[in-house]
Amino acid sequence: MHFTRIRAGLRGLLLAGLLALWTLAQAADRHYTVTAPDGVALAVQETGNPDGPAIVFIHGLLGSRLNWQAQQDSALLRRYRLVSYDLRGHGLSGKPADPAAYREGRRWADDLDAVLRASGARRPLLVGWSLGGAVISNYLAAYGDGAIGGAVYVNGVVELAADQIVAHPQVYRDMVSPDLATHLDGERAFLALCFARRPAAALFARLLANAAMASWDMQAAVQSMTVDLSGLRQARVPVLLLYGERDALVKAHAAIARARQLNPRVRSIVYPRSGHAPFVEEADRFARDLAAFAASAAGR
Repeated sequence: MHFTRIRAGLRGLLLAGLLALWTLAQAADRHYTVTAPDGVALAVQETGNPDGPAIVFIHGLLGSRLNWQAQQDSALLRRYRLVSYDLRGHGLSGKPADPAAYREGRRWADDLDAVLRASGARRPLLVGWSLGGAVISNYLAAYGDGAIGGAVYVNGVVELAADQIVAHPQVYRDMVSPDLATHLDGERAFLALCFARRPAAALFARLLANAAMASWDMQAAVQSMTVDLSGLRQARVPVLLLYGERDALVKAHAAIARARQLNPRVRSIVYPRSGHAPFVEEADRFARDLAAFAASAAGR
């Protein structure tokens, strides 16, 4: 009887181990490339639960899908299907030289649509940081909200307008300087402005390397990117504006006020202690708020 119990216990441990391995395999990262309508190759990554509700993350200027590492590692969020991609001109995605490839907001919208179609994500929640907010706005204007479940603007650019964007003319000028040292110093200055509380040195170094991969052509052209707000105005899906109040790049309250003027139904959360990147500066709180909004949007 004693050995029978031992054998049963070992079988139980074996089954538990096999189940754990199967779960890890199911949650393994998936990498693939999507081609935009104008031919730009877009690098896409998926992680989390492949059968869970989808969340699509859209990073900001000088970033990549690596910006969302804390969310990809979050136990709370890994029950979702987490999709992220490198914007055109960033990371491992294509970097066309034509300025029109970046100035025309519709192209960024087409990129997002191509990623959604290729992923097959059903009514995903879109999460756009900084420039990623403008991508969401252009997507809504071009495609409407029928294919998505909701949208989150994380310190998102609502408009490239002086009353909403903090002026840093020297930084933006240095970022497109033909002098390599000046250019790299501009990248570092811009990245430093993203945080009210600077992250650990190793993470900041990775994000700085991330920034250095961004196209110079893109950085020069994107400053005049078109943003169509007609879709945000008409959106019926839940929209959340989640901003760090100590943002040194986007004027949080002005951006929220403009979005509410366009669409009074939008909700907002302000983190008093965070800067431009609350998903890095207060990652645990961000995960809780994002999960709660995802649940409410799914149950509307």
